[in-house]
Amino acid sequence: MSKGILARLRLSSLRLRLVVVFALVALTAAVAASGIAYWLNREAVLTRTQDGALNDFRQEMQNRAATLPLRPTEEDLRRTAEQMAGGSAGYQVLLLGERAVGKPIVGASDPDDFTLADVPRSLREAVDTERPVTEADPYPYHLFWQRTERDGAPYLVGGTRIDGGGPAGYMFKSLAAEKADLNSLAWSLGIATALAVVGSVLLAQGAATTVLRPVHRLGEAAKQLGEGKLDTRLRVTGADELADLTRTFNSAAESLQKKVADMSAREESSRRFVADMSHELRTPLTALTAVTEVLEDEQDSLDPMIAPAVALVVSETRRLNILVENLMEVTRFDAGTARLVLDEVDIADQITACIDARAWLDAVDLDAERGIVAPLDPRRLDVILANLIGNALKHGGSPVRVSVRTEDDELVIAVRDHGPGIPEEVLPHVFDRFYKASASRPKSDGSGLGLSIAMENALIHGGSITAANSVGEDGAVDGAVFVLRLPLDASGITREVQTRSSQGEVEEA
Repeated sequence: MSKGILARLRLSSLRLRLVVVFALVALTAAVAASGIAYWLNREAVLTRTQDGALNDFRQEMQNRAATLPLRPTEEDLRRTAEQMAGGSAGYQVLLLGERAVGKPIVGASDPDDFTLADVPRSLREAVDTERPVTEADPYPYHLFWQRTERDGAPYLVGGTRIDGGGPAGYMFKSLAAEKADLNSLAWSLGIATALAVVGSVLLAQGAATTVLRPVHRLGEAAKQLGEGKLDTRLRVTGADELADLTRTFNSAAESLQKKVADMSAREESSRRFVADMSHELRTPLTALTAVTEVLEDEQDSLDPMIAPAVALVVSETRRLNILVENLMEVTRFDAGTARLVLDEVDIADQITACIDARAWLDAVDLDAERGIVAPLDPRRLDVILANLIGNALKHGGSPVRVSVRTEDDELVIAVRDHGPGIPEEVLPHVFDRFYKASASRPKSDGSGLGLSIAMENALIHGGSITAANSVGEDGAVDGAVFVLRLPLDASGITREVQTRSSQGEVEEA
């Protein structure tokens, strides 16, 4: 069975549930109707048959058995029983009389088919019981009947006694024909029930198709909407609830498209503003940087009252320069124009160069074997390492340990410090932009962009960065650990990124 059929027949399918409900309702109604019809027909058939036989038997008892002498012979009883059974009612007769007091004799129309042993004892006792004569009931003996079975075949047994000491008579009628008729009726009703269920299933299938087709279209449209195709709309047909639902969907889609367009326009405007602002700031910053470098060179010869102010200007100018560079880098990522420039990089040499360029050799322990080479963007890898190691030195203190290993097709670089670790409430936000762990230091040296830029550079390589706390043997926190994972072969990811970037390229400063 194909997956499509299995998907249609899964228990959570609305189509299957609708068909099952229709089938159960139809089955319940058909079984109830068939049961009532069978019961009514059964009672009608059996009542008609037994009433006809019993009335005929009563009439025969009055016309023939009542004319027998008080002490009939066995031949008299047999002959009379044969005469009574010879009618069209189709039953056998047994007459029970006395040739003397306490000496019963029996006459049967067919001794091989009907004997006194076939009469239930309870029926014989009821027939032999004399009732009190009253104004409401002037007869001491009544006609009694009972349905019984012999060898699995149904029979009707009836009996009564002639008033004034006459013989008792019993009739024995087969109900096999009626049973056959009722069995035929039961089969007919069963077939009708099955056809009703099949018809209800087909009807449910048609109804499900009619109802679920627009629901399916609505689901497909919602899926396309979730995939970003905000211009998706549905054609409205009819005036029922599904048409109202379709109109509501179209209205919601139109409103969503408008809001997304407005948000995109505002985001693009904000991104352009940041890019333009960063670009415009670079020119005066270049001049400021040149001036601060001159002032820094002349700092020793300046007036002691002015020297602190000059040092502050130099420090803040450098910080502003770094902030502008970071903002421009963030803008490139947001605009989708950041590109990878791959080169075969020896990881150990790259980390050593990063540490040496920032004079961190004495504060960093490097554990990296030689010969691990991967196609990466050296500049972006340097940005990642500088941010991770610099962050560890700033908040965790030296020594910082950098270890390099490979796992399957991944390059794993772990940067660990031995500081107080990262608070649990801060861990989910360490890579958020402009997030600072200490609210009491809003004017700290960091801008809150370093780790977020490191994460963006890892993502553009197809990698990731995770942050966690290292736990010592005593169970206490023993510093923070940042783990960088990069694919050993990023060429495929690079092609995808460059293709995406070429479709939305903007001017870079």
